[in-house]
Amino acid sequence: MKRLMKNESLLFYFFGSFLFMETIFRIITAEVLFTVDYVRSVVFLLPICLVLFLICSFFNGSFNFIIALLLLGIASLIYSSQIIYYKFFKTYYMIYSLGNTGQIMEFKRDIFNVIVENVIFLIFLFLPFIGLVLFKKKWITFMKIGWLNRLIVLFCIILFQFTGMATIYAGGKESHSAYDLYYNSNLPNLSVERFGILTEMRIDLQRLLVGWTPKIEVPTNTSKPVFSHKPLPQRESNVKKTPEKIDPKPIEYNKLVIDFDELIANEANEEIRNMHRYFTSVEPTKKNAYTGKYKGYNLILITAEGFSSYAVHKEVTPTLYKLVNEGYQFTNFYNPIWGVSTSDGEYVALNSLIPKSGVWSFQRSGSNLLPFVMGNQLKKQGYKTTAYHNHTYTYYGRDISHPNMGYDYYGLGNGLDIKKTWPESDLEMMEKTIPDYIENEPFHTYYMTVSGHMQYSFMGNFIANKNKQLVEELPYSEQAKAYLATQIELDRALETLMAELEKKGIAEHTLIALSADHYPYGLEKETIDELADHKVEENFELYKSTFILYTKGMKPVVIEKPVSSLDILPTLSNLLGLEYDSRLLMGRDIFSDAEPLVVFQNQSFITDKGSYNSITNAFTPNEGEAVNEGYVQNILRRVQEMFYYSAKIVELDYYRTVFGNE
Repeated sequence: MKRLMKNESLLFYFFGSFLFMETIFRIITAEVLFTVDYVRSVVFLLPICLVLFLICSFFNGSFNFIIALLLLGIASLIYSSQIIYYKFFKTYYMIYSLGNTGQIMEFKRDIFNVIVENVIFLIFLFLPFIGLVLFKKKWITFMKIGWLNRLIVLFCIILFQFTGMATIYAGGKESHSAYDLYYNSNLPNLSVERFGILTEMRIDLQRLLVGWTPKIEVPTNTSKPVFSHKPLPQRESNVKKTPEKIDPKPIEYNKLVIDFDELIANEANEEIRNMHRYFTSVEPTKKNAYTGKYKGYNLILITAEGFSSYAVHKEVTPTLYKLVNEGYQFTNFYNPIWGVSTSDGEYVALNSLIPKSGVWSFQRSGSNLLPFVMGNQLKKQGYKTTAYHNHTYTYYGRDISHPNMGYDYYGLGNGLDIKKTWPESDLEMMEKTIPDYIENEPFHTYYMTVSGHMQYSFMGNFIANKNKQLVEELPYSEQAKAYLATQIELDRALETLMAELEKKGIAEHTLIALSADHYPYGLEKETIDELADHKVEENFELYKSTFILYTKGMKPVVIEKPVSSLDILPTLSNLLGLEYDSRLLMGRDIFSDAEPLVVFQNQSFITDKGSYNSITNAFTPNEGEAVNEGYVQNILRRVQEMFYYSAKIVELDYYRTVFGNE
C-alpha cells in the first residue's frame, strides 16, 4: 500500500491530464460546458485513468515512463484528431472509419488548413504529454506495484465504472437519455455529449467487435399497425366536420404484391420475421395526380457537393436561379448531415434509407439487392443508365456501390478523362460526358459533383480561384465569395447541360433533380450567417436547403410542407410511374397525402405540426397548432423505427429476402 501511495502521482497526473483534455475538447465542440453530461464524462474518465495506471504498474523506471508517455500521447492524438475531424465534417469519426484513413488523407491540404486554424487548441491538448517529459523526475515517480495493490486498483476501476453506470440509470430510460444511448441507440454526436469522446470510442469499439446493432422494442401485439403514415387524429375541438364525400374512383397505393404472411411463416430468423411484421403494418402512400406525370422521361439526377440555398443568386448563378424559380419550389426542404459526410448524403437521397451508424453504409450495401434505386428501376425499363463522379472513382467505395445500383460508372481513374485539379471541374465533367448518353433515349444519368468542395478560399482551391473575378465585386467576406465561386462551376455545368438538351430537342422530355450531399460545413458559422443575412439556428435551420426538380416548360409549383432528401427517391419513383413499394422506404412521396416527417442525425424531427429538439428534449408546436397528448412520443417512436429498420435492411440484405435475386 505504501508503494501504491508513493506511485499515485502518476495516477493523479493521468486524471488531471484527461480532465484538462476533455474540458478543452468540450469548449471547442459543445454549446454548454458545465452540465450533468460533463460531470458524467468526468466520472467515466476515472476508470479509464485507473486502467492506464494499472498497465503502467507492471513496469518500472524508464520503461514505465515510456509506456505512460505513449498512452498519454495516444490520448492527446485521439482528442486532437477528433477535433480536426469535427471541424472538417461536423461529426466524429468512428473506429470503423480508421480503416479508410487513406481516403481522408486525400484532403491533406484542407486538413492542414484546419490544423493551422485550430493550432492553439491542439497545442493545449498536447501540453500534458509535454509536461510528462518535462516533469517526469521532479513530480512523478514510475514504480512497479505489487499484486495486492493492483487488486486495489482493479477494485477502484470496478467501483468507478459502476458509479458511472449509476449516473446512466439515474437519468431515466427515455429516448436519447444516457441509458438509451449506452444500450440501445447509436447516435455518435449525442453520445459524445453524454459520455465524452473516450467513453464513446470505447463503446464504439466494443460494439464493432461484437457486431452490435441498435435495439428497439418490438411490440408483441402485431394485429394493429405499429407505424402509420396517416395523419394522427386531432383533438375533437380541432376537427372540422364536413359532409362525407364519396369518391367513386378506387384508391390505389404505391405498393407491390408481397405475401408477408407466407414470408413470416417460412422465415427462421426472428429479426427478419419482425421486419416482415413491421413492414406489413406500414401504411403505403396513395397514388395521386402526380403519379406517372413524367413517365418515360429522361432523368438526370445530381448530388451536388456543398450546394445550398446560398448558392442560388440571380446574377452570379443564373442557371441555378432559373431551375429553382421555374421548377417545383420546395420552401421547407432539409438536407440533414449524416455520419459519413458526402457518402451518407448520397446514400439517403438514392436509397431513401437512413445510414447505419458506425459503418460506411453505401459501401456496405455494395453486395446487397437494391431494387428501388433509380438506376436499377430504370434499367429494367430499358433506360441507358450511367453514373459519373469527377474525383477519384474509388473514393468512399463508389466503385462498389454505384455499379450495384445499376449504373455503368465512370470516375477519375476509371474512364472519365478530365484534368486532375483540386477540386476538379463540374463543367469539364459535363462537357466530356453528355455525348455518352444524349443520343440514347430514354436515359438516366447520375452525377456526383465535386467543384463545390471546401476549403472555401482562393488559395488552394482551384475552382474558387478559377472563378474569382466573377465574385470580386460582391459585398461579402473572402470566404463567402470563395464559396460562391465554387458554385459558379456547378452553374456553368448546368448551363451546358441545358443548352445540349435544348439543341437535341429533348429538354421538355427530361426531368432534372438536384440536391446537396450536405450543407456547406466548410464555411464558418459567421459566414453562413452572413450569406443568410441573419443568425442561423443550428439544430434545424442550418440544414435547410434547396431541392431542384425541373423540366422545361413546366408551370412552377410551390410545396410548403417540410420534406427532406430522404423523400427524393419515392417522389421520383411516383413521378416516373414506376412500380415500387412505399412501405419499404423511409421517405415519402412528397406529392402524396402522407404526413410529412423530416428526421435528423440526432433524431430531432420536424412535422407539419412543429419541431422536436432531441438535445433539449423539447417540442415546439407551430403557431396555431394543438397536438394530442403523446403526439411527440408517437412521432419519436416512428423516428426510432426508421433508424432501426434502415440499419437492419443494409445489415441483413433484407430486400433480397423479400424479392429473392430479382
